[in-house]
Amino acid sequence: MAIEVAKVELKTVQDASGLEACIARGQFAADEVIAVIGKTEGNGGVNDFTRILADQAFRRALQKHGKRSEAEIAAIPMVWSGGCDGVITPHATIFARNAKRGPASKSRLAIGTAMSAELSPEDIGRPAMVEKVAAAVKAAMRAAGIDDPSDVHYVQTKTPLLTIESVREAQSRGHEVACEVHDSMGVSNGTAALGIALALGEIKLPRAEQICRDLDLYSSVASCSSGVELTQAQVVLLGNNAGAGGRYRIGHGVMRDALDMDGIYDAVRNAGLDLPARPRAEDLEGRLVNCFIKCEADRGGTLRGRRQIMLDDSDVHHHRHAKAAVGGVAAAAIGDPAVFVSVDAMHQGPQGGGPVIAIVDAGE
Repeated sequence: MAIEVAKVELKTVQDASGLEACIARGQFAADEVIAVIGKTEGNGGVNDFTRILADQAFRRALQKHGKRSEAEIAAIPMVWSGGCDGVITPHATIFARNAKRGPASKSRLAIGTAMSAELSPEDIGRPAMVEKVAAAVKAAMRAAGIDDPSDVHYVQTKTPLLTIESVREAQSRGHEVACEVHDSMGVSNGTAALGIALALGEIKLPRAEQICRDLDLYSSVASCSSGVELTQAQVVLLGNNAGAGGRYRIGHGVMRDALDMDGIYDAVRNAGLDLPARPRAEDLEGRLVNCFIKCEADRGGTLRGRRQIMLDDSDVHHHRHAKAAVGGVAAAAIGDPAVFVSVDAMHQGPQGGGPVIAIVDAGE
């Protein structure tokens, strides 16, 4: 089943006109949409309601123009990352599946999804969660028809985090949790990333004391987020599959630090586009659909030997500094400020850097 991909701008917080325009011109049908990954313009924090508003707008549009039930539409994975700091433009990347097939000689974009086993509060930050996420990643690979882990280039997860209520529930059963409630978002993201790395053979099963501490362990294709609404890990896996059909290919690279523009171009090359040794945005020739990047401030407080104040700033959180900086670098690299940049990247790429995923139009 071929995958169609479209990037649309969000003109307002509740704007789904870009999605509706794609449907109207026949790029895909409403009932063919299988996933959405987008950036909204809120603060990116726990109380960022722009993610909810965008989610509701897109699901209403799918219900308006399609025949699926409300429950079926509610089950479509939609990952909304809040915070368009710096030059980042609010936008969404839409994935749809149609009935087209392609020749086995051409490897094209394929998508698989899965849900993990139930994650207890005491699993977060511990090897049990790593193993449960790894099992779900392998299930998503099977759903995508991908056998070789080297063909997997992007794994997006959404996992549970701790609340006061869930901590009390665990304690009532005689269990202690691995971290404080306010730390659990980063810990859940990092533990999920290690599960992805384990499933794809990037690492061996880590010891409990290595989780969220040994930052030399990481996945080069992980992009992880978390929320209070889940008790399982939701996995959306993207890779290339021979015979999948469609026009699109996916690849990945790694930004070694916040200024590593070459890491972005490496991801584009890995997706299949030929670029010169010292590329510019013009060399992409409009064939890059989007880049998806994870980043965070370097914990050493330096960047290429120069002192940084991201971690010392009491007025602006370091997540917002890092997102704005990397967003600017990425926008310059690809010539488009509508780029997906997300923070909280523990075990997602090297410390101070992060994974870069590129989707390109490979042609018919």
